Amino acid sequence: MNKNPHNLAQMRKSYEHAALDESHVKPDPLDQFHHWFDEAVQAKVLEPNAMTLATVGVGGRPSTRVLLLKGADEHGLVWFTNYASRKGQDLLSNPFAAIQFFWGELERVVRIEGRVVKVSEAESDDYYRSRPLGSRIGAWVSPQSQVIDSRAVLEANLAQQQARLGDDPPRPPLWGGYRLVPDRWEFWQGRPSRLHDRLVFEKAADGQWTLQRLAP
Repeated sequence: MNKNPHNLAQMRKSYEHAALDESHVKPDPLDQFHHWFDEAVQAKVLEPNAMTLATVGVGGRPSTRVLLLKGADEHGLVWFTNYASRKGQDLLSNPFAAIQFFWGELERVVRIEGRVVKVSEAESDDYYRSRPLGSRIGAWVSPQSQVIDSRAVLEANLAQQQARLGDDPPRPPLWGGYRLVPDRWEFWQGRPSRLHDRLVFEKAADGQWTLQRLAP
């Protein structure tokens, strides 16, 4: 039996959509991110705010998962989750993380690194109240990252919490937001012959951003 039906070694694509030049990149990486994000929205990229979050737990074991970005301003990049989840436990022991956006239709990647902090209780409350009712109740239902016997456990929890919480559930105490405060941004644009453009912003000691080009 062929356990590898696809010829992976021959799967390749030439990236020819655009270029990324130092003279055209915005001097502030957040502005450059918003510029590219707007273009991803205009290009109808599937879930342009979907991002891969990488954390490292106790013992140095890395872990990744896909989340949705819910805020991006001068203070950092924000997402919301269960604090007791694996990512939450990782961040408790090691408060540094990395985020990656992949916008395949535009042949672009953005990578961000930095320290992670919890957002304020008020910010978590405001976002929680903005969610659809089903999502608010769902935050109470799932013991995220824990082993459960079957999906029936979730369905039973859902019915129980719907009856208990009604139409105006409060935010669960173990659910809220995190903010990654960037100290490094990389903007990657695919180019032909694998000679991709990679521009990196790093924050200097004086708080200013320095821009450099990396070899692909």
